[in-house]
Amino acid sequence: MSKNMQSGCVCHINGWFIGLPIIWSKVEAFYHIKIWEMVDSSEGSVARNGLYKALALTALAQQGKQLNEKLLESFSGQELPKPALGDLTDLKNTSMKLRRQKNPNVLGLNYSDLCNLDTVKVELVPEKKGLILKHVEYEVTSQRWKTTVLRRYNDFISFHELLMLRFPYRLIPRLPPKKMMGANREFIEQRRRSLKRFLIIVARHPQINDDELLKFFLTYNGSDMQHKIKEHFRGSPDEFMISNLASKAKDLVPLDTQTQISYSKQHIQLLYNGVSKMKDISERMVVSSAGFATDMLSFGSELSQMSNDATPVTAWATGNNDSWTHLQKGFKHLSVEYAALADKATHEALEAEEGVVEKLSLFQDMLVAYRDLCDRHEKGVLNDHQRAIQKMGQYKKKKMSATVNTAETGTVEQLEQRILDQESQIANMENRNYYSLHCLQMETQLIHGNLDIFYEVLSTMADVEARAHSELANVWSAVRPLVEGLNPTTVSSPSSPTTISPIGSPLNSHTGITM
Repeated sequence: MSKNMQSGCVCHINGWFIGLPIIWSKVEAFYHIKIWEMVDSSEGSVARNGLYKALALTALAQQGKQLNEKLLESFSGQELPKPALGDLTDLKNTSMKLRRQKNPNVLGLNYSDLCNLDTVKVELVPEKKGLILKHVEYEVTSQRWKTTVLRRYNDFISFHELLMLRFPYRLIPRLPPKKMMGANREFIEQRRRSLKRFLIIVARHPQINDDELLKFFLTYNGSDMQHKIKEHFRGSPDEFMISNLASKAKDLVPLDTQTQISYSKQHIQLLYNGVSKMKDISERMVVSSAGFATDMLSFGSELSQMSNDATPVTAWATGNNDSWTHLQKGFKHLSVEYAALADKATHEALEAEEGVVEKLSLFQDMLVAYRDLCDRHEKGVLNDHQRAIQKMGQYKKKKMSATVNTAETGTVEQLEQRILDQESQIANMENRNYYSLHCLQMETQLIHGNLDIFYEVLSTMADVEARAHSELANVWSAVRPLVEGLNPTTVSSPSSPTTISPIGSPLNSHTGITM
C-alpha cells in the first residue's frame, strides 16, 4: 500500500484537493484497500478517471454493495452514484488555514466563512439554582462541537480573564456588568443577549476558534467550571510565545502601518457612531411596535368588555334607537381583529429585535473591542517597549559614569550584565510590538470581513417591515366591513338641491346666465 493510501489519500486533480478520508470514514476500513486496488494507483496517486471510479465505488460501498470489477458496468451511459460527503467543516477550516499560511497578511475570510466557523446559542435555564443565594444558569450550545453545557456568569468571567491573557493582541469583547442584588427579568435577559454576542464573536474569531481554551469552555461538562478552567490553563503561554509568526513579525509589518492604523481608527470611529445611532433608531422602532401591539390589545379588550356588557338597556333609554344592540354584536367580532393586529405587531417587534437590533449590537460590540485593542497596543506593548529603551539609556549613562571612576570596576561589570539583559528584553519587546502591529492589521481586516452584517440588517429590516405592513393592512381591510356592518341601515346621502336663480329659473352650469 502506498504512502498516500496510508495517510488517507489526498488526491490532487488540476489544482483541486479532495479529502477522501472524510468520504471513506463512511465505509468499513477493509473497503479502503479494495477500492484503492481497483483504481489505477500504481504511481501512488490517481488520475481523473481513477478518482471518479474511486468515488463511485465508495458510494456503492456506502450502500452496502459487494465491490467487484464489473459493478460499474451496469451504469454504462448513466450517471455514476455519488458518495455521501458528511460534514465538510473540518476540510473547509483546513483549507482556510492553508490560505492564511500562504499569505499571512491577508485574512482571506468573508462574512459567510466567519459565520460558518460556529453558531452559538445562550439560553436562560428557567429555574434558578442555589439553596439560599439563588443564581442564574445559562445553557450554552455550540453547533461546531455538538455540545450543550451549563454555565454561570462567574464561569464567563474566568473564561474572559484567560482569553485576555492568552490573546492580548486580538479582539476580545467586553462582558456585561455584574449586578449583585435585585437583578430583574429585563436585566437578566439583556445580560443573556450580551453573553451570547460575546461567545459568537469569540467562537467566530479565526485565531481563537481552534484554541483549546475555547473548546474547553464550550465542551467541559464537569462541576466547578470557573476553577477547573483556571487550573487547566494556569501558566499557559500567550499567543506570541507559540506563534510561528512571532520570530518574523517584523517582516510582516508594512512600512506605512502606523499611518494605516490612524486611518483605520478614524474609519472605525465613523462606523461606531453610525451603528450606535442606527441601533438606537431600531430600538425605538421595536418599542414603537411593541407599544402599538399593547394599544391594539387594550383597544380590543375594551370592545370585548362592551360586547359582553349585560346591563339592562330598555326602551326608556333608547327610545326607537337600536344602535347599541347592533354595536354589541359587532364589537365582539372587532375585538378579535384588534387582537390580531396586536399579534402581528408583537411578531414584528420580536423579529426586528433579533434580526436588526441584536446584529447591530453584535457589530457594535466588535467595534468597541477593536478600540480596546488599540488602547492595549498603545498603553501596553508600545509603552513597555519605550520604557525598556529609556531604562537601557539610564544603564548606559551609569556605566559611562562608573567607567570614568576606575575604582568602581565591579559596578561596571554589573551594569554591563544589566545592559545585556535589557538588550534581550528590548529585542523581545520589539518582536512583540511588531507582532502586535501584525495582529492589529489582521483584526482590522476581521472588522471588514464582518461588514456584510449590514446586508443582513438592511435585508431583515426591509423584509420585516414589508411583511408587517402588509399583514397589518390585511387585518385593517378585514376590520373595514365589520365596522360598516355595525349600522344595520343604509343611509343614502341626500341629493344636492338644484341651484336656482332668485326668480326660480335654474342657472346654466356653464355660463351662470339665467335662461
